[in-house]
Amino acid sequence: MVNGRSRLLGEVGGHVTLLEWLRSAGYTGSKEGCAEGECGACAVLVARPDGESRSRWTAINACLVPAAGLDQQEIVTAEGLGRPTALHPVQAEMATRGGSQCGYCTPGFVCSMASEFYRADRRPTGRIEPAPSAEPNGGARRAVRDPGVESADDPAAPGSAPDHEHGPNGFDLHALSGNLCRCTGYRPIRDAAYALGAPADDDPLQVRLQRPAPEPAPTRISSGQGDFARPVTLSEALTLLADHPTARLVAGSTDWGVELNIRHARTELTIAIDRLAELRELNVSDDFIDIGAALSLSEVERGLAGRIPLLAELFPQFASRLIRNGATLGGNLGTGSPIGDSSPALLALDASLVLARADGERTVRLADYFTGYRESIKEPDELIRSIRIPRPLAPVTAFHKIAKRRFDDISSVAVAFALWLEPGEPGRQMVTDLKIGLGGVAAIPLRAFGTEAALIGKPWDAAAVAVAAEVLGGEGTPMGDHRASAPYRAATLRTSLLKFFAHHQSPNRTEVTA
Repeated sequence: MVNGRSRLLGEVGGHVTLLEWLRSAGYTGSKEGCAEGECGACAVLVARPDGESRSRWTAINACLVPAAGLDQQEIVTAEGLGRPTALHPVQAEMATRGGSQCGYCTPGFVCSMASEFYRADRRPTGRIEPAPSAEPNGGARRAVRDPGVESADDPAAPGSAPDHEHGPNGFDLHALSGNLCRCTGYRPIRDAAYALGAPADDDPLQVRLQRPAPEPAPTRISSGQGDFARPVTLSEALTLLADHPTARLVAGSTDWGVELNIRHARTELTIAIDRLAELRELNVSDDFIDIGAALSLSEVERGLAGRIPLLAELFPQFASRLIRNGATLGGNLGTGSPIGDSSPALLALDASLVLARADGERTVRLADYFTGYRESIKEPDELIRSIRIPRPLAPVTAFHKIAKRRFDDISSVAVAFALWLEPGEPGRQMVTDLKIGLGGVAAIPLRAFGTEAALIGKPWDAAAVAVAAEVLGGEGTPMGDHRASAPYRAATLRTSLLKFFAHHQSPNRTEVTA
């Protein structure tokens, strides 16, 4: 279903991306810019579950996902948001405020902005009034703070810090992360986002959210563009994988999509596991938190709601919102990349992986999972069912991502800390346990066991930390490349521990226990 109209998908195969299919079907608003999920020009909306009875319009990169994976699903492109004679509110604001110049990126921005526009829990922190330059139809509006409303999202509220990433209308500017524009300098785009009011009650796309999202459809396509299968159950998927151990498992396809587009990789069979119910559970008990491997990062973030502070710190720094709407922890770990941002955090949390195959399951510690560059102990006929994090959680944690950009960038070095302290001598605290996860400093993500041993049982003071920082600088075997030199990476490891200690000693620090 595209823009409310049923379309024949055809024998597209596993190698045809949604973007390719859309453009071939005449929906040319979606553009190809980077073909690897970094520019957002291809963004579209898909209807995804929001509880059992509602839907959520979710923005994704059409250039990465296989078109076959959208069999019997609902898609909205920029063409489906409004008409030339009746612009959608997002389109009207972008036009009124000069948010589009060459227009190449605009359809993607509009779709990402619309996803946030329809977010059910978006709440204004001030009132919305027509701007002086508003058109007669009231399409242009501006946000004005209500003096009687105080909010952490309101930079003018007494006692609150300035927040340049949320509008008075509750719009989260991070919803546009992963969308690039070379023309406008972004300010007019931000102004358009911050001027949006609430969707009208009779807005068709708003009304659509009151119904459940489409169920995943069992799909099997044989094509010269690669076979594609969407099994209905985990058991069926594991049987299929046992019969085809070289098949490519796809959830968000944020890694495999790049391989298809940039490296022209191909596979005989693509198995979609993103909607398998058994891989989409989030269970919290007294002993552990189990995170389904096929839940998108955005779904995990919403589901955890800050229960794991270390992951809450990681999520905003993991790629972009567009990527997080598709990417999964299972996929990030399954690729075995030494620079996957989730690995250091999960190593510090002492996570384990539940691996499933046709004849049973086994649980392995993440610290023992990686065996070489993009290699692991996972067998070809196994998949990651869930990520298991033991409780109680460390009371003091931090995630340091060192990259050239603050957001939406690949790490040069990533370091995660999980620290337990107990009172020792008067005025001193002792380190009773410490786990440190590292990424970007070896062929595999790794635990800094040497540094942990250097601090456990020692006082948590500047002298002990300085000694341990030198040990941390020697962990791993960092290489030099275009992102960072080997000496820089080693120096970053040393200073990361010093920074962690300094922040913990700060009187303004916030410590969370769970």
